[in-house]
Amino acid sequence: MNSQHPHEPKIYLLPNLMTAGNLFCGFAATLRIIEASLLAVQGLPTGMLYHEAIAFILGACVFDLLDGRLARLGGHESAFGREFDSLADIVSFGIAPALLVYQIVLRDFQRSGWLIAFFFLLCGGLRLARFNCIAAATSDKPEKDFQGFPIPAAAGLIASLTLFMLWLREDERSIGSWKYALPVLLIFLSFMMFSRVKYPSFKSLNWRTQRSLPAFLGLILLLAFTAMNYYWMPAVLFVGFLIYGFVRPFISKAIRKEIEAEPQDEPETPIS
Repeated sequence: MNSQHPHEPKIYLLPNLMTAGNLFCGFAATLRIIEASLLAVQGLPTGMLYHEAIAFILGACVFDLLDGRLARLGGHESAFGREFDSLADIVSFGIAPALLVYQIVLRDFQRSGWLIAFFFLLCGGLRLARFNCIAAATSDKPEKDFQGFPIPAAAGLIASLTLFMLWLREDERSIGSWKYALPVLLIFLSFMMFSRVKYPSFKSLNWRTQRSLPAFLGLILLLAFTAMNYYWMPAVLFVGFLIYGFVRPFISKAIRKEIEAEPQDEPETPIS
């Protein structure tokens, strides 16, 4: 006898595997940060654990990018996938970066540090809840833009800038006085997640997207250059994305379509 609930959600394999990868990366990053805090109490070096935690957070960004693409490619977007994705995001892009900044610098401020880290986590959770409500209400016409800075980009910016700061002081394996910029960044990004600044969602970018050969070669070179300079290039990309939201309204529509990989308008067929 089949006892399955009549409203049991469908679970599509590949998109949700990517979301599970996102969740695993957030969990692993959190474990590495906790391990680093235990070593710090013993006066042992923690730089390598921070590097691994940052790598997991950036890895979660990649998985988060893939899950939606795979779902849209197969026409398998679902309420279950949306909720699962948000649960994974709150771990990978809420708890992990907040804990990372807390362990590196905010613990010096005691209770104020708790509040700053929690404020980022709270804003991230509220943003994800708002996003799910809007997505459920407009499922038939997905938005091309995000209003406010997306939480995966916020986490990626925090992680990549922390990695860049560690790279600047590679010999000491510590961040030094630059670490005091991280709480300011955390607060700023918390407000940016609820700002009116619009960012492209890149939802039209998929496996069928076509571009010219020069654009394709330029993208390959950018990816190769980023891989070769992974200590600082991701920070440049995330900062560039943050700034892009502010300058976007002043960019011509044609250039914006090229940057955001939007499909070009179809030429109108003349009516005889």
